[in-house]
Amino acid sequence: MGPLAGIRIIEMKGIGPGPYAGMLLADLGAEVIVVERSTKASGIALPSALDVNSRGKKSIALNLKTESGLRVLMQLVGNADALIEGFRPGVAERLGFGPSACLKVNPKLVYGRMTGWGQTGPLAHSAGHDINYIALSGALAGIGGKEKPAIPLNLVGDYAGGSLFLVMGVLAALLEAGKSGQGQVVDAAITEGSASLMSLFYSLANLGAWAPQRHSNFLDGAAHFYDTYITADDKCMAVGAIEPAFYSALLAGLAIDEASLPAQNDVRFWPELKAKFAAAFKTKTRAAWCEIFDGRDACVAPVLDYTEAPAHPHNIAREAFIEIAGIQQPAPAPKFSRSVCTTPAPPQAEGADTETVLAALGLAPDEIARLKAEGGIG
Repeated sequence: MGPLAGIRIIEMKGIGPGPYAGMLLADLGAEVIVVERSTKASGIALPSALDVNSRGKKSIALNLKTESGLRVLMQLVGNADALIEGFRPGVAERLGFGPSACLKVNPKLVYGRMTGWGQTGPLAHSAGHDINYIALSGALAGIGGKEKPAIPLNLVGDYAGGSLFLVMGVLAALLEAGKSGQGQVVDAAITEGSASLMSLFYSLANLGAWAPQRHSNFLDGAAHFYDTYITADDKCMAVGAIEPAFYSALLAGLAIDEASLPAQNDVRFWPELKAKFAAAFKTKTRAAWCEIFDGRDACVAPVLDYTEAPAHPHNIAREAFIEIAGIQQPAPAPKFSRSVCTTPAPPQAEGADTETVLAALGLAPDEIARLKAEGGIG
């Protein structure tokens, strides 16, 4: 059932990094109970039953503006190992389930908070999205062409700088709580997580191997040996031949005489060599290049979109993608040798497990009926 079997997480329904963090924890075997709003709310949250990030979770609908709804949440908190939420600072406190209230009910609780700017600081209460957070952290400025930054979807901020750091923080705090018997608050800010992802480039800058100017470095698209190239059928190949041996293999695949070229790392010739590579890749289709580079250690791969990736032989062999309720999607990752993660259950509609979850808490049918009558549950 996965290495987190037996761990119970309460996820307050949100958008972006929160649901993805909850999915990762559920994929690893944790019991994740999503607290949904009992009434339809405006916003950009995806319908739970159609959201891949809702797989493997249970869903309960509560009206937290009622005394009975909040009481049920606190009962869930009392039986949980962790709670994660992504509201602006102060919202959870105002609704009655902030860290102090929850830790009073469950002193061992790990309270994970996911925001863009963090719980404190001049921007803590400001609106923002992924693009704003990575703009401030220094990550966005380094991605794209010379003219302006490129938008790396919302992968760098929301999911890499947000979800992954929230999950890491929650798991670290759970380990610590197992030793100390005390819970704590995990303040995960996307600005800080995405800034942490930039650590390598501070190291390279210290070595004189990285400049702040975008598209002027060996990993940002300026180098001819680390870029994408358009093929004859208007598809793309990705080239990452940094090391000399891989570079030689790349040139051999392209049928370019290495002895006739300037030194690989002489930046003065990068534009000229990039044009040469572009002309070469344009002579054949993506499939043809895949055949040429198959078996060569040249660090060359086809650029696949999300509909093509599941059909690649390597991904098939690794079972990197699975199908749940007729929807193809990424499989749980990483893989474990002993605590094997099972295929997640299909996502449920909002509140689909309300009565089941309440019964598991020990509430009798008449108590559940009373909660419905009071408007505490949906």
